[in-house]
Amino acid sequence: MSSDRTPTNASPSRPLAAVGRRGIVRMGAALGATGLLATATPSSASSASASASASASASASASASTDGAAAGNDPALRKPILVGANPGLQLFDTSGSCTAYISIWQVEWSTHGAGNTVVLWRPDGMRAVGEDPQLALWLANHFVRHFPELDGLPWSAPRFHQSEVLVRLDLASGLQVRGGGIDVRMADVLDRRAFATDRFPLAAGVEHSLSLVFGPCGRARARVDGRIQPGEIRLGGTPDRPSSSAFLAAAEVWRA
Repeated sequence: MSSDRTPTNASPSRPLAAVGRRGIVRMGAALGATGLLATATPSSASSASASASASASASASASASTDGAAAGNDPALRKPILVGANPGLQLFDTSGSCTAYISIWQVEWSTHGAGNTVVLWRPDGMRAVGEDPQLALWLANHFVRHFPELDGLPWSAPRFHQSEVLVRLDLASGLQVRGGGIDVRMADVLDRRAFATDRFPLAAGVEHSLSLVFGPCGRARARVDGRIQPGEIRLGGTPDRPSSSAFLAAAEVWRA
């Protein structure tokens, strides 16, 4: 189970692309968000970005977003829809199946308000925890539902649980989160690096711009309703560019 022990490395039965930060997997490009770029060089990332650009051309006529930002497909015209932080934790069992994905949100400003939210995915259902149901459910449905970590996994309507969510995020030491029966700890920050893309597809394949500072963590654990959540995090990448399925994401800006 996930605990303060150093987790095992990724199982060969599951592709390394499942490790770490969300990526642009639906375009079939090598470009991935931070954790997925753990083994890529800047030149290979540039090449992959060109491939992503070609494969994304079919969506050039898509409107900017459901938030009413009429930016079209031109990234230069996109406006911020969310500013904050979005750490995440994905756990796997010994067979390689995902046992839980926890998306933590510390929203300083957004088109749907501000505040802290935790979105929990487990095979038995979804939970969105926060003080503002409009914000919590928007984060779950507009963002989390379309993250590559949940690719191929069943999605059910999130159950909203009204509760204060306390978040302490530190790029030097890790993360502590508590609220609505969910308690998350991350430690041993392995790296800190910046990431940006203008080709992150969310609802209906509409591309968004995303920038952030990413910090993969070497240790993590989660408790749900007082019980340790089964599963282990996964480590990957290289010594110079480590990745982990437990990660910090700060200075995060979404534009659409």
